[in-house]
Amino acid sequence: MTAGDGAGAADWRLFRGDGVAGAAAFPPAPPWRRFDAARAERPLPYLIGRAEADVVNAALHLRRPLLVTGQPGTGKSSLARAVAHELGLGRVLSWPVNSRATLAEALYRYDAIGRLREANLRRERAKEVPGDSGIGAYVRLGPLGTALVPGGARPRVLLVDELDKGDVDLPNDLLNVFEEGEFEIPELARLPQELARVDVMTDDPDAWTTVVRGRVRCGEFPVVVITSNGEREFPPAFLRRCVRLNLPEPDEDRLLAIVRAHLGGEGEPEGMEALLATFLARRARGELATDQLLNAVFLRGRGVELGPDALLDAVLHRLGGTV
Repeated sequence: MTAGDGAGAADWRLFRGDGVAGAAAFPPAPPWRRFDAARAERPLPYLIGRAEADVVNAALHLRRPLLVTGQPGTGKSSLARAVAHELGLGRVLSWPVNSRATLAEALYRYDAIGRLREANLRRERAKEVPGDSGIGAYVRLGPLGTALVPGGARPRVLLVDELDKGDVDLPNDLLNVFEEGEFEIPELARLPQELARVDVMTDDPDAWTTVVRGRVRCGEFPVVVITSNGEREFPPAFLRRCVRLNLPEPDEDRLLAIVRAHLGGEGEPEGMEALLATFLARRARGELATDQLLNAVFLRGRGVELGPDALLDAVLHRLGGTV
């Protein structure tokens, strides 16, 4: 049986491309592509070598940001969630960095236009609109700002994802916040004494915190995991404040362990060894990510033959090019 022919192959097809409407039931998604409450309660397993785990522990003890580098698919972003899960540190705060990312937006956002609009509305409809809802309703802390909110005895986990995609000055902009563990919200610091305490929104859903005199200062420095694809080098002053971890590509034994852990109780499909050998051979010729192997194994478990055709190339394509 091949992916393109045969009655058996048709069983896995939800879309046939023949224009005929049907009522095919959707099968369960792969465990790593489920987004329900059950996944939140039982996060996917994360496997890491002892040497790499020791570097993570060094960053935790030193209260220093962990700068994680490695090829795509080596688990850089997932490491933050694994640390939060194992240490019981709650929801991971995430700051996905792009070319327009700024430190200010990661700390807080102030909706001055929205507040002005409300003020104008109050003047126009004084009898129908209640009084000023307060400046705090127009201030929302970003992921970094929320990570610095003083709370319990345990820190929050902050994922700064793909910092190398940001502006060249962004790493230097972070230095003072990483060293001092605090920042100021000028719009609140300028308020009169009677408004010294202001409740503002945080990056957590439906959660608020009180800011005093416009200053946020952490009690415990957060667990900061910074990922980089190595697209550029960071300045020495920034690197000096980080603990560096390079995640190697998993070898054959680690790949097998990862696949088995992600499949859970579903068991290994027939032809697992051949798929793994194909993946390793293709990875030796160019970048491939571990989740591409997981995708291939999952499809094989659904009875799909991934022969040397377009379907296999679509699943195990070289990142940044074609195989």
